[in-house]
Amino acid sequence: MKRISGLLRLSVILCSVFTCAIPSIADRHVTTPKEQFGFNLGDDYQLANYKQLTAYWHKLEKESDRVKLQVIGKTEEGREMLVAVVSSPANIRQLDKYKSISRKLCLAEGISEVDARKLSQEGKAVVWIDGGLHANEVLGAQQLMETVYQLASGQDAETKRILDNVIVLAVLANPDGQDIVADWYMRESDPLKRTTATLPRLYQKYIGHDNNRDFFAVTQRETKAMNHLMYQEWFPQIVYNHHQTGPPGTVLFMPPFRDPFNYYFDPLVPSGIDVVGAAMQNRFLAEGKLGATSRSGSRYSTWWNGGLRTTCYFHNMIGLLTETIGSPTPMQVRFVASKQLPKADLISPVPPQLWHFRQSIDYSVTANKAVLDLAARQKDTFLFNIWRMGANSIQRGSEDHWTITPKVLIRAAAAPTSGAVTAIQKPEFRDPRAYIIPSDQLDFNTAVKFVRTLQECGIAVHRAKSDFQVQGKEYRAGSIIVQCAQAFRPHILDMFEPQDHPDDIPFPGALPTPPYDIAGWTLAYQMGVKFDRILEKLNGPFELLKDLAPLPNGGTGDLPRAATQGFVLSHVTNDSFIAVNRLLKSGVRVYWLTEKDGAIFIPWRDGISDVIAKVGKDLGLTFRQLVRDTSGPALELHAPKIALWDRYGGSIESGWTRWLLEKFEFGFKVVYPPDLDKGGLYEKFDALILPNGAVSSGRAQNADPADPDAGGAQSSADANLPAEFQGRRGTITLGRTIPMIKQFVEAGGYTLAIGSATNIGRQLGLPISDALVETRTDGRVVHLGSEKFFVPGSLLNVKVDQTTPVSLGMSDRADVMFSDSPSFAIKEGTPESVLRRIAWYDSSTPLRSGWAWGQKYLENTTAIAEGSIGSGKVFLYGPEIAFRAQPHGTFKFLFNALMLSSATKVTLP
Repeated sequence: MKRISGLLRLSVILCSVFTCAIPSIADRHVTTPKEQFGFNLGDDYQLANYKQLTAYWHKLEKESDRVKLQVIGKTEEGREMLVAVVSSPANIRQLDKYKSISRKLCLAEGISEVDARKLSQEGKAVVWIDGGLHANEVLGAQQLMETVYQLASGQDAETKRILDNVIVLAVLANPDGQDIVADWYMRESDPLKRTTATLPRLYQKYIGHDNNRDFFAVTQRETKAMNHLMYQEWFPQIVYNHHQTGPPGTVLFMPPFRDPFNYYFDPLVPSGIDVVGAAMQNRFLAEGKLGATSRSGSRYSTWWNGGLRTTCYFHNMIGLLTETIGSPTPMQVRFVASKQLPKADLISPVPPQLWHFRQSIDYSVTANKAVLDLAARQKDTFLFNIWRMGANSIQRGSEDHWTITPKVLIRAAAAPTSGAVTAIQKPEFRDPRAYIIPSDQLDFNTAVKFVRTLQECGIAVHRAKSDFQVQGKEYRAGSIIVQCAQAFRPHILDMFEPQDHPDDIPFPGALPTPPYDIAGWTLAYQMGVKFDRILEKLNGPFELLKDLAPLPNGGTGDLPRAATQGFVLSHVTNDSFIAVNRLLKSGVRVYWLTEKDGAIFIPWRDGISDVIAKVGKDLGLTFRQLVRDTSGPALELHAPKIALWDRYGGSIESGWTRWLLEKFEFGFKVVYPPDLDKGGLYEKFDALILPNGAVSSGRAQNADPADPDAGGAQSSADANLPAEFQGRRGTITLGRTIPMIKQFVEAGGYTLAIGSATNIGRQLGLPISDALVETRTDGRVVHLGSEKFFVPGSLLNVKVDQTTPVSLGMSDRADVMFSDSPSFAIKEGTPESVLRRIAWYDSSTPLRSGWAWGQKYLENTTAIAEGSIGSGKVFLYGPEIAFRAQPHGTFKFLFNALMLSSATKVTLP
């Protein structure tokens, strides 16, 4: 007994010593923002950049046992992306445990309701709070730093309760952008000259503002890192995405959102948004913070998939968005009469006043704490509900289930009253239980890319280990199977099935209410993936893919040299363009066999087998040895010299194109209007790409060549710019730029114009006009108003002329992204040698996915045209053939034209 007593005394002494050695947060000093930066976050005319944020967060991690940093990836410019995990010290020591609980509840696999309730009690709510995604919305990053500081240092009862019950993931969503914007603002020594406007380039390397349009396509490094954190590691129940700026006359827009919400996600999602939104509004009012509006206060809905806070809806997470006013340069809350009368969506209006940035920081922290306090108080409910939604998805994917959409109701309304229910629940219209992506489709490489995007969004996929059969159809080994009985079923359906956006028109004759972003995006359609919908339970020789889906095995055959003319590669596969570009850079001669569907031919030479085998293996492409005659007409390919238009400040559409060209390994140079105005383009380039927005239809007509913003004249403002950004200002003008482009085309250059840039067709004199017009009673011909024709961001189907070189590798039909796009009428009697249609709408109902009001007006209009001027070509692409790098099914229209621009006609012996 004496021995035991002595050990106990020793234990107590050691514990006392240990406790004294590691003081609690209450006994430590946590560096304040003012001590760290020399100013308080939110002080007028002050912004901290990402370098300062990372240094501060690393210091907080050392000073506070509530903070743990994690590197989640790197940005497109190479900066490390950090998440600050903030919780109580006890929770921080057990993060793996709580991460596991969050995962189990979210995925809901094999978890009973009894188990779910037990885990919900044991677990901690996980709340994602981000900032800075749109870096010129500077409030996001600054409020995030302030929030982490307050959570790391606060000693009040609420903060402790939050930390005990919640694990906060604080994510700076765009590190590159924070440095770009903050450094630009702070570059002026005179505070009164500081501005976040006139940034010289995009605040994300490629896509700027569209970095919040990438979360289901997952093309950018930042998106990949954040998606992994959300859908494969932490599985937060609440995702709060901070933005700017609030609607005029208010301080901020906040949840809940206006209709419509998407029909695929679980009803607990919009209900949960309402719950959290109510808590936010209540706290604003309790703290006397006026001016928060919701629902009709702005255009934000929950229909669209693709944004940071919207993709999570399809993963059973409560996604939040606020848009808050504020600038480090003081601003004015202006008077808007309609925003001064209280109503349900604006309970307490804010009076006009001078507004300081610190007020916006305080509003943001209030919103954060409202969410965190609710999550702390109801953490069992949030944890259980995400299980419930996952379990609902698994059940719906395991049995017959019908998703009710407007088209379904139209079908039911047309049926006899007694048969309405039957019309809604026809067996052939039920939701699929699974999707099969056959491995023997012509462009399986692109199908694999589609599958990888699913995986990066947390979707489980299987692969067939051997051949199998379903309802009499044979499938080859390697085919991909996506079972719908999983928690993220809403996202699966949303990627495969067409969106059916309701006719959002307030009253007959009114203008349509535009959707937030786009109305239809079915990624399988955009990528041209072939798949089968399986309506019954599906079993087979399937294995779960633990890593990203592999590309097919590529390479060459084993025929002897004597029997080989060379190698051929199918033109159908998009990745063939990467192969061609690599071969050309290696000095290999490459041809298109134009009379053989554009098959890519590489003649035999010593050592070519090894070169071909490596390219094939790296890209998953099969080069087949050719033993038959190859004589006849062909095109010899040469690496095209490509000019890609951009503008000062950066064009998002140009940035997407830049990313796409890099991924497919085309060489190119970015050019600006002053570069074009200098002329001599044909001596330097084979092709000029004009993305959407490059060419104006109005201002260009009367632009003053001496106006630096209208053409290529040197601007006095350039003198204050860093050297790398000088000479970029200006626009394409009718008086200065168009003649230079015309000379380029006449000499043999190819101009590729997309979307609104197709205005250049008329400016170059091609016999083409706007097809979407009507003649008014006064004789005026005007573009159709949106009350008659309105197609916002939707997928339409077109007929393709396969006999033209620019269509090589295409099928006779294609799904195109139509986003308020132009459509053309070719002057009657125009010979095809002058202007030829490449794709057109051959139906009065071309809609495939989304919303098309008045789509009948598109019938027989031209979507894509090819014009000839002198020795060159002009390609006019009305639809967005490269939209956000998503429509792989139409990339060939772009890539073929680029290759044709430098190809030479030959006759193979």
